[in-house]
Amino acid sequence: MRARKLFAGRKIRDIRLRQGLTQAAFAGQLGISTSYLNQIENNQRHLTAAVLLALAENFAVDIASLSENDGDRLLADMAEALADPLFSGQQPTSADLQLVVQNAPGLARAFLSMHQALRRAGEQLAELDDTLERAGAMSEPTPYDEVRDFFHYIDNYVHELDLAAEDLAEGMSGQTRNRVRLMADHIERRHRVRVMMSADPAGGPAPMRRFDPAARVLTLNARADAATNAFQIAHQIGLLEHDGAIRQIIERADLRSADARAVCRIGLANYFAGAVMLPYGQFASAARELRHDLDLLADRFGASIEQVGHRLSTLQRPGAKGVPFFFARVDQAGTITKRHSATKLQFARFGSACPLWNVHRAFETPGRIIRQLAETPDGARYLCLAMAVSKRAGGFRDPVQRHALALGCEISHAGELVYADDLDTARDEAFEPIGISCRICERRNCHQRAVPPLKRKLTVDHNLRNTIPYAFE
Repeated sequence: MRARKLFAGRKIRDIRLRQGLTQAAFAGQLGISTSYLNQIENNQRHLTAAVLLALAENFAVDIASLSENDGDRLLADMAEALADPLFSGQQPTSADLQLVVQNAPGLARAFLSMHQALRRAGEQLAELDDTLERAGAMSEPTPYDEVRDFFHYIDNYVHELDLAAEDLAEGMSGQTRNRVRLMADHIERRHRVRVMMSADPAGGPAPMRRFDPAARVLTLNARADAATNAFQIAHQIGLLEHDGAIRQIIERADLRSADARAVCRIGLANYFAGAVMLPYGQFASAARELRHDLDLLADRFGASIEQVGHRLSTLQRPGAKGVPFFFARVDQAGTITKRHSATKLQFARFGSACPLWNVHRAFETPGRIIRQLAETPDGARYLCLAMAVSKRAGGFRDPVQRHALALGCEISHAGELVYADDLDTARDEAFEPIGISCRICERRNCHQRAVPPLKRKLTVDHNLRNTIPYAFE
């Protein structure tokens, strides 16, 4: 293996300046030209063995100290910070970053400190946005957050699309099997759109759905399961068949930006697709009959567990409401990537989910539904279900999506779920304390606390050490 060339321009310049020498005088003692020294100090030339020996002999420099640097880590930290959407369209090249790290590491560290301070300030503002809004201040949500809030405030139920989806499902004679074929026939008959299946292209996994409006061709991923492909056809039917209704709903939502309206259009088409797969009346009746058994519901409707869990959280039709559920999807880092709640339980807008929540343990037993009786700081109690799922998009070398799904209801509805039959819901000790997010949770004795709550003043006793190294008022 070839030895790694050593660039240490900043340190060489620091040594020269400490000696009070000009470049010409310093170069003379090293036995090199002034121009060569200038190139070394600007990291345009690496240090040779002869220069290293001259440094050691003439200036008592520890050669090993020249190679002990944190340049790689600093470079990685800079690249990560500059990936922030705040710098969108302004990312420097790798070569430029390397020059900054090598020639001005102090500037790089100052930049990172500033970025971290900005992130902390943003997180504090985000966690306190409800308080600020109550005080009359204004906050500007991201397009994604704005659309999520729109669905939240309508209880994740869109009446016009739900009824239209139910009509389409009934038009297919209520069949829950062979849905891909039935929907493909419908979209070809009504909209002259052919459905084709595509294997993975040479560049990687095929997309789940690609629509060519000019050719009138909808291409689906041949590796996806039937439930996913049926959902994608239903999504396209929603966009083609109910474009007017979707536009009206978006107009009534009064979203602030074009991006938010575009995201909402996708969300509404997805809502329609889910409602076609699991038509309201038929699904709500089956949920009661099967006592919300997720596996049995998935089998009956030819749907995935995720589709079933999400649909259960949308059963909020006036006059025909189902059990109010919360539903969330969490990745392995603890980030909530999909969320909705028809219960009192609300999810943190920023940061990870509470580590005491059973959704994190689901990754330890993939494919198995685990249960938890939980109590939040406000005293509300819940039956929580969690299950890890994975989605393979291609072959052995292709990435696999892994998530944990969370579904739950307030304990007053637990008797309607098969999962509560052998749980002692009357015993206080059976309920585990959970929170929403460490930054807004005020439990004093949580052994998993990562950060102190924002609204409490810290008290630090140097003579006392508990599970966490601080207390708060």
